Amino acid sequence: MTLNMEILAIASLVGIVLSLLFLWLLRRRDRSRIAKLSTDLEEVANTGEFKQIVVEGHDQVGRLETTVNKLFKSLEGGRPSKSGQALFSQLSAAVPEPVFVHTEAILFANTVAADKTNLSVGRLVGSSMLDLVHPDSRELALKTWHSVMNREKLTAQATIEFLTAAEDVTSFWSQVLVRPIEDFQSKKALLTILGPAPGGVLSQDNGRAKVTLESIGDGVITTDITGKIDYMNRAAEQLTDVEQSEAEQKPISQILSLVDESSRKPLKDPVQICLSEDRRVNLGRRALLLSRGGDSEYSIEVTASPIRQNGDKDNPGGEIVGAVVVLHDVTELRGLSKQDSYQASHDALTGLFNRREFERRLEEMLNDAHSSNSSHVLCYMDLDRFKAVNDTCGHMAGDNMLREVAGIIKDKVRDSDSVGRLGGDEFGMLLVGCPLPKAQQIAEEVCSAVREYRFIWRDKIFDIGVSIGLVEISQESGTVFDALSAADSACYFAKQRGRGLVHVYSAKDEAVARQRGEIQWLQKLQSAIKEDRFELFTQAIVALVSNSKDGPALEFLLRLRDEDGVEISPPSFVRAAERYHLMPTIDRWVVSNALNALRNGDVRLPDRRICTINLSGQTIGDSQFLEYVVECLDQTGVDPAKICFEVTETSVVTNLEHARRFIAVLHGMGCSFALDDFGSGLSSFANLKNLGMDYLKIDGTFIRTLAHDPINRAMVNAMVDLARTLDIKVVAEHVEDETALSLVRQMGVDYVQGYGIERPRPLESLN
Repeated sequence: MTLNMEILAIASLVGIVLSLLFLWLLRRRDRSRIAKLSTDLEEVANTGEFKQIVVEGHDQVGRLETTVNKLFKSLEGGRPSKSGQALFSQLSAAVPEPVFVHTEAILFANTVAADKTNLSVGRLVGSSMLDLVHPDSRELALKTWHSVMNREKLTAQATIEFLTAAEDVTSFWSQVLVRPIEDFQSKKALLTILGPAPGGVLSQDNGRAKVTLESIGDGVITTDITGKIDYMNRAAEQLTDVEQSEAEQKPISQILSLVDESSRKPLKDPVQICLSEDRRVNLGRRALLLSRGGDSEYSIEVTASPIRQNGDKDNPGGEIVGAVVVLHDVTELRGLSKQDSYQASHDALTGLFNRREFERRLEEMLNDAHSSNSSHVLCYMDLDRFKAVNDTCGHMAGDNMLREVAGIIKDKVRDSDSVGRLGGDEFGMLLVGCPLPKAQQIAEEVCSAVREYRFIWRDKIFDIGVSIGLVEISQESGTVFDALSAADSACYFAKQRGRGLVHVYSAKDEAVARQRGEIQWLQKLQSAIKEDRFELFTQAIVALVSNSKDGPALEFLLRLRDEDGVEISPPSFVRAAERYHLMPTIDRWVVSNALNALRNGDVRLPDRRICTINLSGQTIGDSQFLEYVVECLDQTGVDPAKICFEVTETSVVTNLEHARRFIAVLHGMGCSFALDDFGSGLSSFANLKNLGMDYLKIDGTFIRTLAHDPINRAMVNAMVDLARTLDIKVVAEHVEDETALSLVRQMGVDYVQGYGIERPRPLESLN
C-alpha cells in the first residue's frame, strides 16, 4: 500500500472516528477538546497533510489523541505500519463505547462491546447482529440498517433495546449511530456504535424501563449535561401541554413555567441548580406549573437529580451526564388541604376568620410587638339593635344581615388586616402596623358605614349600628386574653356612651370595669373552677295531670360558694362567665356531676320520669361538647332517656349548625330537649316548629303577672295551644303562689316549677 493509499485509508477512517466522537461528544464534560480533535482530523482528511495533535491529558481523550499521533507519525515516515482493519481496531479501542462492524453477521467488535453484552469478542465475531437485538426492537433495527446499506441515508440514529448473555437475560437501551464502510475485509459493511440512551435513564439494564416511564402518573423529563431536554414521558407531555418532539434540545425553562404558589413570582430553573451545584434539588410544596396556554395550572412537587455514569476507582460517584426531573401533581391533595384549612379557620356563616384563628393571629401580632417594638391595633365590635332583627324576622333574617355586615366591615380594612367573627353578633379587627390615629379613622369609617346601612327583609327595614373598642398592641401588652379583655371593656364603654361610637381603651376603663365587677368576677370564677367551689341544687317539677307518669321530675341548678362560704346564685356570675367564655368549662362540670349523682343514687327519679340540665349558648357552640356528653353517659352508665337538656332559643339559633347536630345525636341516643325561656323573643312561635323540642318552658315573666295582666294570659294561652298542635309538653316556670298555680292549671299547662312548688335544695340534703 503506497503512502497515498495509506492517506486515503486514514481519510476513510476519519469518518469512522468522527462517528465515534459524535456520540461521545454528547456525554463528555470536556467538549472543547473533542471538538478540536474532530476539526484536526477533518483537516487531515481534506488536505492529506499530517499534523501533530496536542495531547492534553492521560484520560480517554488523551489516549485517543496519542493513538492518532502514532498513526500520523508512521504514515508521515512513509512506512505503512498497519492494515486498515488494524488501524480501525486501534482507534476503536481508544473510544469507550461498544463498536460493531457487521453485515448480517458481526465482522468486528471491540472489547467494550464484549463487556456490554457479556460475550467475548470471539463469540461475537461471526454471530448474527440481529440476535443481540431484543425481539421488540428488531423491526426498527432492520429498518435502520437497511436505510444505510442501501444509501437511503448516509447515517442513521435510533434508540434500540439490546440483549445480554447474562443468566437472567437482562437488556439495555442504547442510542445507535450507523454509518457505511466501503471496504472492510473486502466487504461492504455497516459500522454501528452504541451510545447512551436519551437521558441516561433508559440505558438501565432493564428492558421494561421505557414502558414503566410511559405508564407512571408522575411526569419525567431528562436533560443532557447542558440542561437541554432529550426525553419526556407521556405524563410530562400532558402536564406541560408540550410534546417531546417539540421540546427536544430546548432548555427546560422554555417548557416549564414554574411560579411560587403564594407570590406568583417565577422560580429558579431546578435543572441549572442541579447541574451547577451537583446536588438533588427539591422545590418543596410551593411550586405552581402554568400550562403553555395559560388556561390551566397545577400544584406540583418538583425534584431534579443528577444522572451519573458508572464510576471507577478515580471517580466513584460517576460523571454527571445530565439531569432527571420528576413532576408530581399534587393539585387535588393540596386543594383538599386548603379546603380543610379554610374550614378550620373560617366562620361558616360569614366567611370571616373564626375566633380560634383570630386569636392565633392576635398572638402573632403580640409576639411581633414584643420582639420588634412595632405597633398594631385590636378592635372589638358589637352590633347594636341586632336582637330586634332576630326577634322580629327570625334567625334566617339575622344570618343574612350578619353576612352583609361582615362584607361592609371587610371592605373598610386593608389587605394586610384581619377581620373575624368572635361570637353571635361580635366581630374583631386586627390592624397590622397601624398607628392609633389611623386605626381610629378606620373604626369611625366602619361605624359610619354600618350606621348608613339598611337591612331589608321582606316588608321590613332595619337600621342598626356598631360599637367599637380599640386597644393598642405594643411591647407593654400582655397576653391574648388581656388584649381581648381590654378591647371588650372599651367596646362596653362605647355602648355606655350612646352606642354606635368608638372608644379607645385606657387604664381608667380597667378601674371602672373592676367597679362594675366583671374583672373581679373573672378572678372569682377562675378560682372557683380551680378550687371546685361549685355546687348542684335541685328543684322539683310537678305534673298537673294526676295520671301523668312520665316527663320531667326535677331540674339541676348551679350555685357558687365564695371564699367565705356564702351561696351565690347564677344571675350574679353567669354574665361574667359568658363574657369571658368560661361557660363551656362550667357546663362540663354540671353535666359530669349531675350524671355521677344519678349513678351513685344521690338523686332518685321516679320510674319513667326524667331530670333536666341547663346548657348555655356558648356550650352549644362548642364543637367538642357533644363528644364530652356522650363520653360521660358511657362512663356513668346513666340511661340517656333519663336526661333532658334545657337550651334557650337564642343559643340554638345563634349556633344553629352545632345545635342541630347536638340535638340530633343525643335525640338518637334517647335524650330529650326542652326550650327554656320560651316567649322571651318575638320570633319564638316561628322557630318552635323547626327546633325539634320535646318540652317548652314558658318564660317566668309571663307567669308572675298572670293574675293582673290579660295580655300575658293571652300569650300563655297561645303558647299552650301551639304546643298542643306540635305535640310538645308545656312547663310553667316561676309558679310562686296558689293563684298562679290555679291559672296555669286552667290553661292546660302540663308541669309546673317554682317557689310555690318547692324551693331549690342542695344535692346533699336529698339524702
